[in-house]
Amino acid sequence: MTGATGGPLTFDTLVERARGLVRDGRRAVLGIVGAPAAGKTTLAEELVAAIAKDAPEGWVAHVPMDGFHLADVELERLGNRDRKGAPDTFDALGYAALLRRLHEDIDEVVYAPGFERVIEQPVAGAIPVPRAARLIVSEGNYLLVDDDRWSRVRPLLDEVWYADLDRETRLHRLIDRHRRFGKDEAAAVEWATGTDERNAAVIAATRDRADLLVPAALIHAIGTPPPPIG
Repeated sequence: MTGATGGPLTFDTLVERARGLVRDGRRAVLGIVGAPAAGKTTLAEELVAAIAKDAPEGWVAHVPMDGFHLADVELERLGNRDRKGAPDTFDALGYAALLRRLHEDIDEVVYAPGFERVIEQPVAGAIPVPRAARLIVSEGNYLLVDDDRWSRVRPLLDEVWYADLDRETRLHRLIDRHRRFGKDEAAAVEWATGTDERNAAVIAATRDRADLLVPAALIHAIGTPPPPIG
């Protein structure tokens, strides 16, 4: 994989490419997509931290898609609780509306929802995006899905990068994640190899629509691995 200049793709070239999306001071939104546990959040966080070091305060912001999970009470009403994380268990239209509002660049602050993994629930108004933010990094699973709801998202993203982590590593990370947040070993394996893998197949089908593939070797080199489970 090579960068825009023809050289090898490195984290530094990703930083420069992300920074370069902002032209003439206009706000830009970078999407990072990938299967569950592909390293999207870590990549987004590391990009934002690296760019923030040399940017004016508030110039770059991180707005994950996860805040648009439907709450468990609504999933129960819809009969989708056992499919949590599937494309239709998110408020895709709400996410698109947020992206439109960010691109309009009118309000002094835009509040986006967050997602609290300890309780596995969205949290309204958790992420303030100030008017100063020129680059917004937003990561999520279904940014490139082309159905009636999710197709409204892609036109609102200036670029989309695909985190292309290998399946073996993803599954290991997923099982560890589910265990850290309360599932026993059997339940963690069942969810990671069942619901999560079905969702991963949907996401993998969108891979060719990405503007850039971030390879597994680079993802492995980014960030600090989670602590071991005691």
